[in-house]
Amino acid sequence: MFERLKSNLKSYFSNGPKAAFILSLVIICLLITIFSMRKTLTVVIDGKESKIITYKGTVQGALHDNNILLCQKDRLEPSIDSKVKNNDRIFIKRAVNVEVAVDGQNLKVLTTENDVSAMLEKEGIKLNAEDKISPEVNSPIKEGLKVAITRVESKVLTEKAPIDYSTVVKKDDTLANSVKKVAQEGQKGEKLISTRVVYENGKEISRKVISEKVVKAPVQQVILQGTLGVLNVSRGSASDVLYSKSIRVKATAYYDSGRNGNAYTASGTKTRRNPKGYSSIAVDPRVVPLGTKVYVEGYGYAIAEDTGGAIKGNTIDVFFDSARETYNWGVKYVNLYILK
Repeated sequence: MFERLKSNLKSYFSNGPKAAFILSLVIICLLITIFSMRKTLTVVIDGKESKIITYKGTVQGALHDNNILLCQKDRLEPSIDSKVKNNDRIFIKRAVNVEVAVDGQNLKVLTTENDVSAMLEKEGIKLNAEDKISPEVNSPIKEGLKVAITRVESKVLTEKAPIDYSTVVKKDDTLANSVKKVAQEGQKGEKLISTRVVYENGKEISRKVISEKVVKAPVQQVILQGTLGVLNVSRGSASDVLYSKSIRVKATAYYDSGRNGNAYTASGTKTRRNPKGYSSIAVDPRVVPLGTKVYVEGYGYAIAEDTGGAIKGNTIDVFFDSARETYNWGVKYVNLYILK
């Protein structure tokens, strides 16, 4: 180009030294102009530096002159339309491919961000407080990186549940030991149970009870259990005879000897034999307190009203109206039942 320009100028200014001088002056000016346009720039692509030469005045021209192409989403600094001067630096960061699995989708992302956190923010992908992510948010971005986001949601569910009542059995010394009686009906209570349920990507993965609150206390059921023995003294009896204790005793007999029914017991009552009611017997008050109603096996109902010098410990003396009955009784070992 310069040779052709020089030839043209020589032909135009071929008339003597003056023309030659003017030609030389023009050439010098052109060379100064051309060399003033020449720039050496440093291009840094993904951290790697290289030198380029350009005669253009913008970043776009410099890159074009050196066949440096920009791809979609590549980051350029300064901008494409910026002016350049000698020794300027141009920075290019190439966008890389990243795959993001989130919300049931596999997103293909081109990014020039430095780490996962910045990439997600740039792409408008929000992380909730409980979400899980792999790799971690501070992991550096590299070509082909796969990011997986697991959406985590927890809910607290509250439900009502019954509370079973307990049953207590209490002894009752007014009832036969074969009798159970409900004194108080049991009632179930109610409680509120709060459960934390955790979901990952919409699927339940765990649940844990975090609190229980009683809103209605249960009512205890009370059952009375009789303690008294049942004495079958005769068939067809209208009611059972209940006793609190039985004692194996030695039973002797005595009668009213010559007093014609005017004998008195130690309790001040007249001695009596009443087969259909209560008769008098003598006891050791330390074993059977005076006034105690009893049933003597083979004798019948009686009241402990009398005492005797020979009546000690588990010994009783039953009363009869005649000597014959007394002799017929003799001495026996029988069961004495203390009546309730």
